[in-house]
Amino acid sequence: MLMPHPKDVRTLLSRYATARLAHAERETLKSATQLDDVSYTLCVATATTEINDALAAADRILAQPPPAASSRP
Repeated sequence: MLMPHPKDVRTLLSRYATARLAHAERETLKSATQLDDVSYTLCVATATTEINDALAAADRILAQPPPAASSRP
């Protein structure tokens, strides 16, 4: 399985937190759609089907040592 880069995971987690807060503050169709979209993307990126599983997988990805730097010029 391909693993997403930790930077991408952090970005998705930030988007998820922002969308979740916005939806909690004011539930609108737009906020629900944004939350659904980022939840789906986070699930796809972590190869899960439930947001709680995706969040746990994201935590595991971020807990791993950073990838080695490329030696390409």
